[in-house]
Amino acid sequence: MKYVNLYMLKSWLCTLFICYTFSQDTFSIVAIDTITGEIGSAGASCIQNSIIISDVHPGLGVVHTQSYWNAQNQDSASVLIELGFSAQEIINWLRDNDSQNDPSIRQYGVVTLYPEIESAAYTGENCFDYKNHIVGPNYSIQGNILLGQAILDTMEFAFTTTYGSFEEKLIASIMAANISGADTRCLDYNTPAISSFIRVARPNNNLDSLYLNIDVHNAPLTINPLDSLFKLYWMWKVEHFSNGDLNFDNEINTFDVNLLSDHLYNFSELEESALIQADLNESGVVEITDLYLLIYQITGTLNN
Repeated sequence: MKYVNLYMLKSWLCTLFICYTFSQDTFSIVAIDTITGEIGSAGASCIQNSIIISDVHPGLGVVHTQSYWNAQNQDSASVLIELGFSAQEIINWLRDNDSQNDPSIRQYGVVTLYPEIESAAYTGENCFDYKNHIVGPNYSIQGNILLGQAILDTMEFAFTTTYGSFEEKLIASIMAANISGADTRCLDYNTPAISSFIRVARPNNNLDSLYLNIDVHNAPLTINPLDSLFKLYWMWKVEHFSNGDLNFDNEINTFDVNLLSDHLYNFSELEESALIQADLNESGVVEITDLYLLIYQITGTLNN
């Protein structure tokens, strides 16, 4: 009897571990750029490999399947996106056809491009508190096991008010939740999560070669994965943007000239990440020659 009880205890602990591991209790955002058609996905969780929830389809849409993540449900959502279902149609199908007949423990966020841009979300009543979602015209923000509604509200505010490119809005949104215990299971570790990710697909991308795809798979408990994500993001920015684009907006124009002028004349300091972009003559220092080269890059002429 002793061995039977020991076996039952081990089985129970194993089941508990599996449920905990795959619960995927997460805060995340899915979104579409209404002008460029770029599709974005970002999230974090107090377990490793939170990127597993993200299913991005360039030119079509994106879905996050979180809270008791289920591979079959995610595969179904993927097929529906490829078939051209709208965001709400996908939510309705997933709710009505859950692979384990229990949609009450699931949480979904979906944005689709066709037949028109549409966003939708679903939060089952048996997801762990605090749970909720926010749906905007081109985005959905969702989470569970959160500190509270403020996590989702600040993510939405950051996404909708940040000036800059689509990926800058996405990174601002996920970084808005960069507070200890955003996923409350990480509160004791003094971090918001254990893993995090950000992904952006341009319309002509392939699934295996997205425009932006950064995954902090499993940070040590003493390391903040959102800080790591932000650092990796800026490393990517520096690599993917042209010299002279000092505000990283994909354009080289008079705004960049003003930034460089202000820096050279000590009116303001350039961000550290922009100093590399400002050294146009690759001398190792930012100097007046770089300003001349930037003006020439824009106008094609230099006046004495």
